[in-house]
Amino acid sequence: VQLQASGGGLVQAGGSLRLSCAASGSIGSIPIMGWYRQAPGKQRELVALISNLGSKTYIDSVRGRFTISRDDAKNTVDLQMNSLKPEDTANYYCNQNPPARAYWGQGTLVTVSS
Repeated sequence: VQLQASGGGLVQAGGSLRLSCAASGSIGSIPIMGWYRQAPGKQRELVALISNLGSKTYIDSVRGRFTISRDDAKNTVDLQMNSLKPEDTANYYCNQNPPARAYWGQGTLVTVSS
């Protein structure tokens, strides 16, 4: 399975973006999918998780602003990001959880200006 993230861009603080992750194969057998991000000069961190039963988990800094969803029929995982802040600036990736090295793609860059 290859995972391709898209939807990033430049947005002003307070704005919204919707990221999408398209899988080349079926994700239905993957119990937990997630979105991760890596800001310049920082380590990659987990942002949000979703199970194939619909259970969702968020890190504290995005809870209430971001919403993760998955569509196993379309093999996609989306991340709706609202009320964006400059500290959300990062390259965003999707992967399973725990992440598989082979599934890291190029990511999609989100830049939030103040």
